[in-house]
Amino acid sequence: MSQLEQYRTQLIEHGMAAGALKFGSFTLKSGRLSPYFFNAGLLASGPVLDVLCSAYAATIADALKAAAAGSPGLPEFDILFGPAYKGIPFAAGTALLLHRDHGINVGYAYDRKEAKDHGEGGVMVGSPVKGKRVLVLDDVATAGTAIRGAIDIVKREGGEVVGAVLMLDRQEIGKEGGNTIQEVETLVGGPGRVPTILQMKHLMEWLGKNGRSEELKSMQEYWEKYGVKDI
Repeated sequence: MSQLEQYRTQLIEHGMAAGALKFGSFTLKSGRLSPYFFNAGLLASGPVLDVLCSAYAATIADALKAAAAGSPGLPEFDILFGPAYKGIPFAAGTALLLHRDHGINVGYAYDRKEAKDHGEGGVMVGSPVKGKRVLVLDDVATAGTAIRGAIDIVKREGGEVVGAVLMLDRQEIGKEGGNTIQEVETLVGGPGRVPTILQMKHLMEWLGKNGRSEELKSMQEYWEKYGVKDI
């Protein structure tokens, strides 16, 4: 089992223990009725944050190596951007672990929900993104609405978004009727620039291995309705 595969298993199990990953019936921001839901805001303890940010850092390091070797992957970047609010600790923790574990030194930034009208003002906090290459961190992608919003924020502040990393790709049909990841890749420079830690298929594999047949059946039915079939 690779290091990233270990992180995936740990993240699923930590997520369930924390109540972040649930199976049942949930209405998503996209309006779809889903048999599972992942609330990354509940990944709020030291151990689970260590696992998640280690997984982000390993995914980024692998994608940078792939691009350097001539395969689809991430180009070099200057700043991690974590959209408020959940993305803030993820960006900070990942920047730390990129430095400590992989020798990759980058800044991090995040936005405010409301612009500050005193002091330095503005909506951005942390490393300035103007004129910089920015990598966006996001938690869960369904139709890609949130990640598109994060890309727009960075662009308005003068940054160049060169990629994005997702905690969970739900592997669903996107806003334009295609693969959500491919749609976002076209916004940030092309194939390989939106690597993910977890995918819906990993959750289904875990359910199967752990004998949770009813939840797996619901997931398979949802996949038949909304899943991207060309992957």
